Amino acid sequence: MKYLELTVHLKETEPWREILIAELAESGFESFVETNSGFSGYIPAESYKPELMTEILKHDQIVNSSLVEIEEQNWNAEWEKNFDPVFVEKKLAIIAPFHEYPSGFEKVITIMPKMSFGTGHHQTTWLMSKALFDLNLQQKDILDMGTGTGILAILAEKLGAASVYAPDIDEWSYLNAIENCESNDCSKIQVVKGGAETLSGKIFHIILANINKNVLVQQFSVYSTSLKSDGKLLISGFFETDKEELVEQAQKHGFVFEKMDTREGWALIHFKKN
Repeated sequence: MKYLELTVHLKETEPWREILIAELAESGFESFVETNSGFSGYIPAESYKPELMTEILKHDQIVNSSLVEIEEQNWNAEWEKNFDPVFVEKKLAIIAPFHEYPSGFEKVITIMPKMSFGTGHHQTTWLMSKALFDLNLQQKDILDMGTGTGILAILAEKLGAASVYAPDIDEWSYLNAIENCESNDCSKIQVVKGGAETLSGKIFHIILANINKNVLVQQFSVYSTSLKSDGKLLISGFFETDKEELVEQAQKHGFVFEKMDTREGWALIHFKKN
């Protein structure tokens, strides 16, 4: 499969880099690498829509941008070259196999960085990872919706979950999550290729959904059906300015707002089901 690499240079990286990455993610871009002056984004050539890019790339913070076609294996090499360890306070270290094993962390996860979202570099993955340490996951059944690289699923097992169901609609994410679960010696995670349609008949104590806002709104009814009474729903993948809309939509499906955590403009909302 051919991929396109879009490289963008910005006048000011914050908060514009994250805003543009979010817009591109909703337009089909699968992965991103942050740079000192902006970022690079990657999209299957067949998914690229020039008319959508024309509007996004008109943003007044963009100094210049370039688009090139790359081979899949070259993309992976570039990703690995730019992949730095991620540290969630002193709770969690997310490293690649080519990094030195760190000391002083409660948990360490090793992942092979490939074409999937959720390496821990993004603020929302960082927020979700931190939040899991504050939950009681012992003997709980967990849903990690849109698992990406599988980081949250892996962390949930390491924190005592009885089982983790980890679906993702993307083929790359599905295969990468399986590889990462195996490399972290996980035995309680079921990685599945698919989306909300795979949840029929399944019930969970806790649901994690680090997905974009539009998908969250569409899937609140599914989460409600799949969550036990008094169960927890944690959602992320959106800006803190989206809070009111998401809370309003969630309340229609029996969810009660508990609190919101934020990091550099991105947010995570905790809900409880009535």
